[in-house]
Amino acid sequence: MSNRELVVLGTASQAPTRRRNHNGYFLRWDAEGLLFDPGEGTQRQMLFAGVTASQVNRICVTHFHGDHCLGLPGVLQRMSLDRVAHVVTAHYPGENGEVFGRLRHASLFHEALSHLVPTVGYRLAEPDGRRMLPQELVARGISGPDIGRLQRAGRLLAGGRLVTLDEVSAPRRGQCFAFVMDTRLCDAAFELAADADMLVCEATFADADARLAHDYGHLTAGQAGRIAAEAGARLLVLTHFSQRYETRPADLLRGEAAAVFGGEIVVADDLDRIPVPRRPVH
Repeated sequence: MSNRELVVLGTASQAPTRRRNHNGYFLRWDAEGLLFDPGEGTQRQMLFAGVTASQVNRICVTHFHGDHCLGLPGVLQRMSLDRVAHVVTAHYPGENGEVFGRLRHASLFHEALSHLVPTVGYRLAEPDGRRMLPQELVARGISGPDIGRLQRAGRLLAGGRLVTLDEVSAPRRGQCFAFVMDTRLCDAAFELAADADMLVCEATFADADARLAHDYGHLTAGQAGRIAAEAGARLLVLTHFSQRYETRPADLLRGEAAAVFGGEIVVADDLDRIPVPRRPVH
């Protein structure tokens, strides 16, 4: 199992359907567990998906429409019931602190970050690093604990000569995850998605309903594809679907996004598990 994966708990916009729960997304990122936009019924979806309350370290809410937050009280109560011992940090728009307070029913929470806009997106970016090249290490007679010393110091005396880290390693770009919900096209959406390995993006409407998308502050599948393409994302995960497309969302919405984005596209279904793409090896 990948140590970095998205567990889709729900994919419905505004109202749940017979086969789609309200929004909910759990991102497993090594030892961290981030729960995004827990809509109504998220606690039950977590049971189906095998996600426990104790696995959640952070809860990230983009905004306080019901389909993105009404599952929060149940999740918090479950944390209290399970006696989750670690601190869980909540991130949400700072203007909505009072609303969060009304939803907050468990005592273990503390507010660690506030935003100054009513709707926010999220971006998780790993720092760039370096990838060690085994053949170069062998050629210079470096092995065992000396590898760690070289990584920490950046240079090492080996076999009578000074070896630098640049000689035996290559740049490794950090991985990036972006989460964009409930927005029209805007500069911030492109900035959040820049070079993302995985972009989770709302596609509430089909392109034929672009006027509705604009009027209600949402994106079409084609617009989500445009964000992914112009931002250089690798994997686009479409979600947050209007119930009007209940019978045929996958082919319709994937096709519209693919018309402008040539990368990999996943049309999310409830309880999908989607690995974060592996780093490309150059």
